[in-house]
Amino acid sequence: MTQHTDVVVVGGGQAGLAAGYHLRRHGLDSVILDADAAPGGSWQHMWDSLRLFSPAGHSSLPGRLMPAQAGEAYPGAGHVVEYLADYEKRYDLPVQHGIRVEGVRRDGDRLLVEADSGTWRACAVISATGTWSRPFLPAVPGRSVFTGRQLHTVNYRRPADFAGQRVIVVGGGNSGAQIAADLTLDGRVEVTWVTRRPPRFLPDDIDGRALFDVATARRRALDAGQGDTGGVASLGDIVAVPSVRAARDAGLLTSKPMFAQLTTTGVRWADGSRSDANAIIWCTGFRPALAHLAPLNLRGPRGHIPTDGTRALGEPRLHLLGYGDWTGPASATLTGVGRTARDAVREVAGLLT
Repeated sequence: MTQHTDVVVVGGGQAGLAAGYHLRRHGLDSVILDADAAPGGSWQHMWDSLRLFSPAGHSSLPGRLMPAQAGEAYPGAGHVVEYLADYEKRYDLPVQHGIRVEGVRRDGDRLLVEADSGTWRACAVISATGTWSRPFLPAVPGRSVFTGRQLHTVNYRRPADFAGQRVIVVGGGNSGAQIAADLTLDGRVEVTWVTRRPPRFLPDDIDGRALFDVATARRRALDAGQGDTGGVASLGDIVAVPSVRAARDAGLLTSKPMFAQLTTTGVRWADGSRSDANAIIWCTGFRPALAHLAPLNLRGPRGHIPTDGTRALGEPRLHLLGYGDWTGPASATLTGVGRTARDAVREVAGLLT
């Protein structure tokens, strides 16, 4: 049986909820289809020690400030999950959990959203599936011969899982630095941190509030035809959160250049020397989770779908929300997605009227 609605939102994490909030304010009939069985988006799958870059008051979705977490200046992932679950309930958002969208295709003057539990026919679709479900693993020589454990950021939870082991953490971004710091500070894990270039730490006083302002200023400059300021990338790659600062200042967070290849028992370095390892943790980033949009045939260079703001150039009934700066400045953050969601829903409402 096919159901009918004005707008289908694919994904019930922070971006999907922000879209749902604004859709409700515009009085549009909508449904939010979320693959997770419970509220909280990707935050419910994060590692135990993860903290936000910003205080709670600067990490909020539209309409509802995130309450502070007792005893924590920067809330943990579990606190964010509680906030998102409360947000979904407070605004009575039409989220249906445990439903995986398999494809979106054109159907005359509507878009057909095909899921594992049914089909929806909608005037517009907002895709808000993020990147967490599509971890990226680089094509490193020997990756298939290593007999130890290999996992990605999405699989890491806590240092206790690696007590007494030799672990190589690969990646010079925030997740690589934070997981390497988490393991080294625990004291029970022998850690080697590997990066393709020397790590670039942001100044200690830079947190998510400043990063949002920098990203927004860059987008405004580009939209005005001015030169590219470089945005956040011009400042550095790694936010110096407390655990990272502690490990760095204690001399525990120093990196080695990327190894040449994996061996059966570890890695071989560029100089020919070898190191054994029990586990490799690939903190090597993500790609946009856009497989459900394949039937629309919209992919452009680098796998991105060309957009004007959030609107897909090749399909004006489709908006993409929360995948990174190419779908709105800081739109992959709690504090940044609200403004972009508001603008996307405003366009959708205009299309429908």
